Amino acid sequence: MASGKIGLAESISMAVGGMVGGGIFAVLGVVAVTAGTLAWFAFFVAGIIALSAGYSFVRLGRLANEGDGPLTYIERFTGSTKLAGMTGWTFVVGYIGTMAMYAFAFGSYLVEIVGVHSVGGIPARPLVSMVIVVVFVSLNTIGAHASGRTEDALVGLKVLILLLFGIGGLYYGFKRGEIRPGFSAFGVGPVVAAALSFVAFEGWELLLFDRNSIRNPTETIRTAIYVSIVAVTGLYVIVAVVTTNLVAPAVIQNNSETALAIAAKPFLGQIGFVLISVAALFSTGSAINATLFSSSRLLNRMVSEEYLPAQLSKSDDGEPVRALVVLGALTVGFTVFGSLDGISSFASLAFITIFGGVSYLAFRHRNEDATTGTRVVPAIGTLGAIATVCALLWHLYTSQGSVFWTVIVISVVVVTVELLYFERKSIEDRLSAVESSVEDIV
Repeated sequence: MASGKIGLAESISMAVGGMVGGGIFAVLGVVAVTAGTLAWFAFFVAGIIALSAGYSFVRLGRLANEGDGPLTYIERFTGSTKLAGMTGWTFVVGYIGTMAMYAFAFGSYLVEIVGVHSVGGIPARPLVSMVIVVVFVSLNTIGAHASGRTEDALVGLKVLILLLFGIGGLYYGFKRGEIRPGFSAFGVGPVVAAALSFVAFEGWELLLFDRNSIRNPTETIRTAIYVSIVAVTGLYVIVAVVTTNLVAPAVIQNNSETALAIAAKPFLGQIGFVLISVAALFSTGSAINATLFSSSRLLNRMVSEEYLPAQLSKSDDGEPVRALVVLGALTVGFTVFGSLDGISSFASLAFITIFGGVSYLAFRHRNEDATTGTRVVPAIGTLGAIATVCALLWHLYTSQGSVFWTVIVISVVVVTVELLYFERKSIEDRLSAVESSVEDIV
């Protein structure tokens, strides 16, 4: 560590922490409601797609001689600066959605712990969610963010608590004969749930944006991505099996935001509920902080590469204040006015689209280096992403119309703004030509 760069263990910790951070605490209930006792299978499917995307990112990086990161890969293999920039925007929008989801979960768990559901007639959950986002925006504005060692310790603690929950729950469930695989209920539900759960697998890709901070980045990042995704998938599968078998579907339906904590009650009692709830507060809080820090730096990088307006650049003291404020304001809007289903659906859709697109690029360029790699893994990622996106949109359209149209409207607005921004020069040139023509006529 003399060079100041991080090694394999810390890279794995970063990737695991990025995924486990708060996603499982927030999205488990939504997935369980949709897939029932096959929620574990939904996480397994999502994990396979995420692993395929991880392989595809690594392969594109190798073909591009590593470059400077995912946006460089996309520009290199599509020949389109516009598409690379739009991908960057989609990353940022996805991170906003995940932060909103974390803030939603943080507010839900805190409200349940303290037992106060309203303050002065105002619902407490949205208020708490808003406050926690403002707190972390303020901290990051003055340059305060979690150190690497602190984050490593938090990641270890979160994983340990979830493992204890999973192993203890499996032992309790098997002993009472309450653990079932759930295959009798197989249908389209697990595919829809896989799409909804995808947001719990974002986070490993941040390693790709931070190559300069990692020792031997080519090998380290590749290994860290594979190990972290496989490990997290296994952890999610165990947690999902325990939760959906020990908690009645009606209870999960009515308490989807805190389903994980409720699942600890049967074998750990109220202590288990409090333990998981406190872990959720730490996890979602640190996830907001870490994602805010990373996404604001991504915004600055996109500004330097002219993917975003210069007005979002760093302030004089070196901190990305404007970027932080914009990210915080959009996150507050999502978490205060959105539903957990809507927020998780939107964030998952953003990341599935990116990861599916990258898998397609890797499959499309499969013959550029015939000595390494396989076409099967990118194909799985591509087809899996298409299937889950279609299943998610179908599910929202048929059963949650308001969420469907909200997601569609937001997506259309984001894409329209992106297109207008990247076409601004040609639009300005056309307007100038029109003005010149008018002046000539006059």
